[in-house]
Amino acid sequence: MAAVAARGALRSRSPLLGWALRTSPRLLCVATQQKNPGQNVDEDQSQSHNEQKAEASPAEKMLTEEKAKLEEQLKEVTDKYKRALADAENVRQRSQKLVEEAKLYGIQSFCKDLLEVADILEKATESVPKEEIKDENPHLKSLYEGLVMTEVQIQKVFKKHGLLRLNPVGAKFDPYEHEALFHAPMEGKEPGTIALVSKIGYKLHGRTLRPALVGVVKDA
Repeated sequence: MAAVAARGALRSRSPLLGWALRTSPRLLCVATQQKNPGQNVDEDQSQSHNEQKAEASPAEKMLTEEKAKLEEQLKEVTDKYKRALADAENVRQRSQKLVEEAKLYGIQSFCKDLLEVADILEKATESVPKEEIKDENPHLKSLYEGLVMTEVQIQKVFKKHGLLRLNPVGAKFDPYEHEALFHAPMEGKEPGTIALVSKIGYKLHGRTLRPALVGVVKDA
């Protein structure tokens, strides 16, 4: 009796068991999906991110190009600014140099005119016979002493303003400071040296204002 009852129970349950077996793959899939919900979410987010990235790539490309253009413009503006600063500094230095030179050499024309006066004083003192300068000739002596004092004073004024005499007897000939009137052989003199100064030269702050007129020794 027990065996008969067991077989009856199996028959009564067999339709449910068959249905369960038929639906088990679908249940397994659902169970699997329910078992790994995080992985599916990650995959969906990754796919969405890739889609957004693909959609945003043209915009990013445009922004990258615009950034490159702006950087190039900034570089050009910076270079122009630096060049402008350098040019302004060069102009400032040149202007300052011109102002300083104007201060130093602004009296150049005036000095040239005074040199003629100095030359006349020098010739006047040289023309007085030294043997005539005696106490017996007080007027001539006073005149001569006055000329000498005037010549000394004018040379002091010249020196004060940077004007110096060039009396290069025995020095080497320098075309920047001397002007050769003649060349002649002279015994005991080294060729190329100055043997005679016909007219005194002058320099203003190191620049030749008037070259000395000289005679130069040449080879025999």
